[in-house]
Amino acid sequence: MPDESAEYQICKQDGSSRRSEVDHVAREEPLQITVDGTPVAVVMRTPGHDEDLVRGFLITEGIVDNLNYVSRIDLEQKQNHAYVFLTDDVMLDQARLSRNLYSASSCGICGKASIDSIRQSYPPLEDGFLIHEHVLLGLSDALRSAQQIFLSTGGLHAAALMDAAGQVLVLREDVGRHNAMDKVIGCGSVDGIDFSNTLLQLSGRVSFEVMQKALAVGIPMVSAISAPTSLAVDFARESNQTLVGFLRPPSYNVYAGEERVSVS
Repeated sequence: MPDESAEYQICKQDGSSRRSEVDHVAREEPLQITVDGTPVAVVMRTPGHDEDLVRGFLITEGIVDNLNYVSRIDLEQKQNHAYVFLTDDVMLDQARLSRNLYSASSCGICGKASIDSIRQSYPPLEDGFLIHEHVLLGLSDALRSAQQIFLSTGGLHAAALMDAAGQVLVLREDVGRHNAMDKVIGCGSVDGIDFSNTLLQLSGRVSFEVMQKALAVGIPMVSAISAPTSLAVDFARESNQTLVGFLRPPSYNVYAGEERVSVS
C-alpha cells in the first residue's frame, strides 16, 4: 500500500513567530486506465485502493455494468498504470469511448459529449430507503471521525457509504471527490453491498456527476456538508434521488426527495 501522504519540511509563520516543522501533505499522482489495450482515462488521484478506484470507475462510467465482465486488473506492470482485461464475451464499444472518454482533473471527468445521453442511461429509482433526522444529523461527524488521512493532511475529500442507522460501511479518501466515490463503489461492489439500502455521505460539494455515479449503482440518497450545483438538483429530482446539502447540524437543506428523511 503506497503512502497516501508525504512529509515536507516547511517554514511555519505564526504571527511574529517563525519556525521549521514537518507538515503532512496529501499525495496526488496520475493513474492511466487502459481497457483491453485502449487508453480510456487519466485520473489524478491519491495512490491507494487503486483497484477499488478502477472498479468503481468502470461501473459508474458505464464501461461495464457488472464486474463479472472484468477478467483482471493489473496494477503491477507499470507504475501509475491500471491495465483492465475484460472477459472474452465483452466487446468494447470503441465509438462510445472516443465520444465520451476521458481526460480528468482531480475535480472529476471532463469531456462527456452529451448530458442528455447520461440521463437516459439509468431509470429513476424506486422509493423504499428511509433515514431518521437524528441519524442524518450525525453523519458529518461520523464521516470526519473516520477520515484517517485527512486528520494528518487536511487535504483530502472523503466519500462514505452508510446504512440507515448511520453506520459507516466503506470510506475512502482522495484528492478528487469523484475518485473517492469510485473507490467506495468499487469496494462496495466487491463486498456485495446492496447499494439501494445505503446513502452516500460526502465531505465536499455535490456535482451532477456525483449524482449520476450514485444513480448508476442505485444509491438513493446523497448527503454533503457543502452545496449542490443546479444540475445536480435537477438530476436528483428527475431520478427520484434524495439530495441533502449544507449538512451542518442542527441545520441542513433537502433539495430533492424529502420524503426519505423522517422527522417524526
